[in-house]
Amino acid sequence: MPHALLSLITYLPLAGALVAWFFCRGGAAQDLLARRLGLGTSLAVLALSVALWCGFDPATPGLQFETRLGWISDAGISYHTGVDGISLVFILLTAFLTPLAMAAGARSIRTQGREFVAAMLMLETALFGLFSAQDLLLFYVFYEATLIPASLMIGIWGGPKRAWASLQFFLFTFGGSLFMLIALIVMWQQAGTTDIPTLMQAGFSHSLQGWLLLAFLLAFGVKLPLFPLHAWLPDAYSEAPAPASAMLSGVLSKTGAYGLLRFGVLMFPDAAHLFAPYVLALGVVAILYAAFVAFAQTDMKRVVAYSSFSHMGMIAVGLFTLTAEGIDGAIFQMLSHGVVIAALFFCVSAVALRLDTQQISALGGVARQMPVLALLTMLFTMANIGLPGTGSFVGELLVLMGAIHVSFWVALLAGGTMIMGAVYMLSLYRRVLFGGLQGTVHLLRDLSVGEVAVLAPLALVTLWMGIHPGSFTRLFDPVVMQAVHHGATPATAALSADSALHLAAR
Repeated sequence: MPHALLSLITYLPLAGALVAWFFCRGGAAQDLLARRLGLGTSLAVLALSVALWCGFDPATPGLQFETRLGWISDAGISYHTGVDGISLVFILLTAFLTPLAMAAGARSIRTQGREFVAAMLMLETALFGLFSAQDLLLFYVFYEATLIPASLMIGIWGGPKRAWASLQFFLFTFGGSLFMLIALIVMWQQAGTTDIPTLMQAGFSHSLQGWLLLAFLLAFGVKLPLFPLHAWLPDAYSEAPAPASAMLSGVLSKTGAYGLLRFGVLMFPDAAHLFAPYVLALGVVAILYAAFVAFAQTDMKRVVAYSSFSHMGMIAVGLFTLTAEGIDGAIFQMLSHGVVIAALFFCVSAVALRLDTQQISALGGVARQMPVLALLTMLFTMANIGLPGTGSFVGELLVLMGAIHVSFWVALLAGGTMIMGAVYMLSLYRRVLFGGLQGTVHLLRDLSVGEVAVLAPLALVTLWMGIHPGSFTRLFDPVVMQAVHHGATPATAALSADSALHLAAR
């Protein structure tokens, strides 16, 4: 059973999608049945993921819950899955956000509920497969599979510009992944296999490592996104319905950072050192550029979208500090950002759905009519700007601890995201929640029980990550420390280990 648990988690959503698609055809009653089936399936998967967490041994940095089956055996390709601490936390993030997005869709997705449920569950299976894949071709298949349901959710249930936003998202991501396919073929040709643990030990030449890492940077830099590969992001995030925005920003963008970590920092350490100054520079540019652009936006969702872009720049900086603190911080920031940004999109959507507008100028005084929303939004706003006691503070602190080993100026400029984030997020909060009543704001009703049920778990996890970060860092820190000891100089490795142990003790 332990070996089958990961497969059950991966494919149960797909089974639910197929059942909803084929057996819930018909009118409103069947549509409601499909929604309940989708929510029930995603909650069952969440329970199984918690069981996976409970059965995971954090002291073992290697793979657990492995499955290996013959696939294209003659070519050295197999169906190989398994999780280490890094994979596990992203599986937990996906399993946590999916039922919340499914529940949020009950209000924001008013047509074609069966299709929405099928798309959401298919996306969940693709994400689980991606995070657990231990064969590069299998990873590529699942990576591409995420495109279809994500593009459909934007294109079918999005805003007025949904067709253009969906097309942009698909073309950018699909175009970038072609570079990954080329790198995959080159690596298979050199090593005779696509098995990721084997490729980690393949010993590619320094020059080949550089070209391979460049290909992966182009592939994953689009999904992250890295500056200047971000053109698809504002339209996709702002036009997508709230559940899709939450999954896109909360999980799907993390697949780019996860890929850079797996196939950049960990697989090609020599090339990563060579590329680090350039990626650090791009990360800092993204942080500052996105913050300035966010402040100039007049649409609530676009402010949150650019905020997400800015924070992903911080994650890129953390990964390419190539220190244990920086990488730990980047992973922790991915988790925290996934929770907080999804919550912010849900909060913005709650107002936009009631007033049928996302324009900041049309809003004001919302806090008087929706005090519960105002309270929860304040928590998520503070978390987004890195207030101590929230998960974002821990992630940003660790990233800056890693950056200071590399360059004082990188740490200083990257730290600017806290200050600039406070400016545009508090400005958004003040303009929407306070001030004089605008238009029909006085007719607003506060959050429903269902909406509170979606936001409350996000609030609890945000505080949990800030107050007790060790419950998460202990899962992936052994993997990071092993990689740093393997790829770093002894002095750097020892320094990073001491810092990580000090954090765990706290």
